Amino acid sequence: MRHMDHGFSQVYVDNLMVTDQQQLLCNLKSMKNVIIGSNKQKTNFMLCGAIDRIHYIMTSEGVPPEILVETAVLLGSFAKGTVDNKRELMDKRILAVMLQGLGSDDIKFVEACLRFLRTILTSSVAPVDDVVFEDAAVIPHLIHLLPKTLCTQECVAHILSQCCKAPKQQDILYQHGAVEALAPLLCSEINKIRLPALQCLSALSYQNRFVSFEISTAKYNREDMSTLLSRLLARDLPVNIQLTAAKCLCYLCRAGAISSRCPLIVQRVLPSLARMCKKDRMVEERVEAAETLAFLIEEDVSLQVSASITDHLIPTLALFLKYSPSNSANKEQSVYIQAELRQAAFKVFASLGANVEEIRKKIIETDNLMDTMEKCIEEENLKVQLASARCLHSLSRSVQQLRTSFQDHIVWKPLVELLQHESADELMIVASSTLCNLLLEFSPSKDKIVQAGAIDILCNLTTNSNAPLRLNGIWGLMNMAFQADESIKTNILEKMGTDQLFRLLIDTNVDILMKTLGLLRNLLSTRLHIDNIMLTHSSQIMTAVIMILEGNHPPQVKEQTLCILANIADGTSAKEVIMSNEDILKKLTCYMRHDNVRLQIASVYCINNLVWNQEDGATERQSKLKEYGVQKQLQSLLSASDTVLFDKVKMALQQFSS
Repeated sequence: MRHMDHGFSQVYVDNLMVTDQQQLLCNLKSMKNVIIGSNKQKTNFMLCGAIDRIHYIMTSEGVPPEILVETAVLLGSFAKGTVDNKRELMDKRILAVMLQGLGSDDIKFVEACLRFLRTILTSSVAPVDDVVFEDAAVIPHLIHLLPKTLCTQECVAHILSQCCKAPKQQDILYQHGAVEALAPLLCSEINKIRLPALQCLSALSYQNRFVSFEISTAKYNREDMSTLLSRLLARDLPVNIQLTAAKCLCYLCRAGAISSRCPLIVQRVLPSLARMCKKDRMVEERVEAAETLAFLIEEDVSLQVSASITDHLIPTLALFLKYSPSNSANKEQSVYIQAELRQAAFKVFASLGANVEEIRKKIIETDNLMDTMEKCIEEENLKVQLASARCLHSLSRSVQQLRTSFQDHIVWKPLVELLQHESADELMIVASSTLCNLLLEFSPSKDKIVQAGAIDILCNLTTNSNAPLRLNGIWGLMNMAFQADESIKTNILEKMGTDQLFRLLIDTNVDILMKTLGLLRNLLSTRLHIDNIMLTHSSQIMTAVIMILEGNHPPQVKEQTLCILANIADGTSAKEVIMSNEDILKKLTCYMRHDNVRLQIASVYCINNLVWNQEDGATERQSKLKEYGVQKQLQSLLSASDTVLFDKVKMALQQFSS
């Protein structure tokens, strides 16, 4: 049978070699009629060399317009075949031929080329490179073609929306007038034209502040874009139109082009998205609505509060988590649906619970939420893992929940396992951020996490090339060291090593530097711990302190460093490390004269600890500091207008006089 199919197909392909143009046109139409709706026939014809022959016909000289149209239509039919069919068309460079065909004066041929391009570029095998942007003339020509016919409106909008994936591409489309060309399409009565126009505007505005502002101020028929978009939220329109209009307005809002307090956002967009999460909607619509809602409210507390009390949103999302895959023949699709619903729900919960304690409490009260999160963090599906980890991170910001709900669940365990085996950087960042919260002093999980090897995990993260992971590594160690046992502090220093500590202290990322100084400050707390650590690490620590104080660093970095010195000065034997270091003593007096009051306060605080007269050796230390002009400098600061500085100065002078 295969041999017969092949022979049948070969006859049709051979018939494309005729020289009579009328016969060729007839043969092209015959082939088109045979392959319509039959992927099997498309594959057979392609195996017999049909694409090479059609390519030859299209690129030959003097081909009549009607034949060009028929070849483009035929290729468009092939493009609607299997994934392998599409790949072969791209391998044969048909995409380039069709892009070139857009320059034709024959609108029917142009439309056929556009339909082919739309099919390929909106498919799962669309080329990852910017084929539409390779030739600078293509984009302006596409925008020029856009208003020509109903077909060009639909196809060009689809193509542009699919190809607009990066800021550079957004800017190119805007510069060539895409916004002005798309605006009239929003007023079309034809939904298959309005939808791709909305999709293209959404792609243009996504996380692009400049283009979003230009879209928001654009006008058509004396109406601004937000008015045109708001009409498309009407409930009598198809859901995909409403949803895409809401998405576009969401992106404009996130870019700051529309205020989050605007009634259009609070009273129209947010409720529309919440309504589309309901069980009566299609799964794809529920997922897209939830993901859009999560993005809309992610960074705005007032929108988070509004969303939490809108249309029973939290119970609605809880239903997303209750979906169970069926045992039907289409189980793979059912498992996919479950994953999509779960990740969408967790995304919204993560955004909802980002800031407000009352909302977090409502979320955590959702049936089996914590258990489901634990399971989802261990799933193989990266989207589900990431969304559930983000939700856990959001909820872990709650002191109350850390002490209650988190105590009843071993949520830290899958996080530790993720970090031990290394996963995608984005997942590692969220997991390590959550672990930082779980290592806070009041967290009941802290001791168990430490016992599970957290010090090794976090020290390894501090050597990562990814800055957010280095930051989380040092941040977690800083939290762990706060009011910790001396054994934990010693373990941190031994595992990290002074070489790595120095590397972090010269990191170009200021946040990493600050957290490293925070770690040092927490290590050097409690008098006995200070003395013991300085006994073995004083040389390295003082070198680091001098390096920071002499470096070109922001005031907050130097303030933290001076606070470390103040902690050292609170030790019993550690005081002498400062007193024996002439360079440090000079720097302390220098910072007492600094024009930044916070640096003055920190340096005076350190002096206070050194001269405290109830401690052994205070008289000798006071005498030496007088030689450095410290007492006179303190007296000159009595005129300070800052009350905190004045009180610190007054207290220090009292030690000298008593």
